[in-house]
Amino acid sequence: MQNNSASTVTRKSPDLTGHSSAWTLFLVFLRLGLTSFGGPAAHLGYFRDEFVKRRQWIDEHTYSDIVALCQFLPGPGSSQVGIAIGRLRGGVAGALAAWLGFTLPSAIMLVAFGYGFAYLADAVSSRLLHGLKLAALAVVAQAVWSMGRSLCPDRGRATLAAMSAISVVALGATSGQIVAIVLAAICGACLLKTPTDVPESLSGMPGTRTEAVVCLVAFVGLLFGLPLAAKLAHAHWLDLFASFYRVGSLVFGGGHVVLPLLQAVVVPTGWVSANEFLAGYGAAQAIPGPLFTFAAFLGAVSKGSPNGAAGAVLVTVAIFLPSFLLVGAALPMWGKLRSFDRMRKAMAGINAAVVGILLAALYDPVWTNAVHNATDFCLALSALLLLTWWRCPSWAVVMLTAVATLLFG
Repeated sequence: MQNNSASTVTRKSPDLTGHSSAWTLFLVFLRLGLTSFGGPAAHLGYFRDEFVKRRQWIDEHTYSDIVALCQFLPGPGSSQVGIAIGRLRGGVAGALAAWLGFTLPSAIMLVAFGYGFAYLADAVSSRLLHGLKLAALAVVAQAVWSMGRSLCPDRGRATLAAMSAISVVALGATSGQIVAIVLAAICGACLLKTPTDVPESLSGMPGTRTEAVVCLVAFVGLLFGLPLAAKLAHAHWLDLFASFYRVGSLVFGGGHVVLPLLQAVVVPTGWVSANEFLAGYGAAQAIPGPLFTFAAFLGAVSKGSPNGAAGAVLVTVAIFLPSFLLVGAALPMWGKLRSFDRMRKAMAGINAAVVGILLAALYDPVWTNAVHNATDFCLALSALLLLTWWRCPSWAVVMLTAVATLLFG
């Protein structure tokens, strides 16, 4: 009885700064980073099993509120949940340790793939790389379908998604995405009728209002200041950092939605070729951990200096830095923010736009670069069948598609 009572008290007081050492958090999240296959939705299931059910570090209500907060913010949702849990258990050091443990395995794997990419292209031929593109097509198609069902359940949001896809295709990836997100937020706040009931907000989130303001000012200052500094300094490394920071700041929906924004940043500028981009994205499906570590591959293979390991570290820090600042800004103020009805409706509109942006990316560059003949279509359809209806893990589908392309492509 005494143990149960102590456990209950811990779960009712989620501000547990210093309760777990940074090293303990690093090891726990490192194991999750090595074993968490399946993308952001699966990661949230792994986190719940680990921290709510097995370790009982936080209760169900606290975990649900953290997940809701991170879905509200731009950036990689599952990584932000991990950062928030680390912050709850170990303060700022705990947040850094949780992020590093969860991110390091997939980042190292993708950097290694980046180093071997040139050899792979020559020795195994372009057919294997083409198989990775077809696997990426199946994964993105599945993401569009599943996100569309959950985020666009009515005519209003489905219309916003379709119009967002049209705007991206018509205006181009960079400007089209900004237009789509802004208009969807306005239309959502003014026109959508979505459920507005939310559970009672928890208390005891870490951080003060002053810390929240500092994080928010830093986030906005870097978002607008980095591009200006890069333009004035004419430094490639600063331009690289600013571009990936902007992507990490503007990606609503996380996961696969990062694909079109990264493509718009690295391919038109010539930093990464379209062939390298899609091959790396396909490889990213075969490994555990957050999909945002795809940035590490792009940094490793990018043209100019820095690239390789230094480039990978630079852009990985850049794309995840907004998540730290946004989580730090939002945790103390989440209870108040979530009470505004128009804010939730605007986010519903943005989520619908995210589906449309991903749908546009499914067409270009994914479909246009991957499907060239009937065999390609059949292999991509088979991969989608395995993912969606046979529930095969994405890493297995990637490997099967790559092998099938070698045999039949």
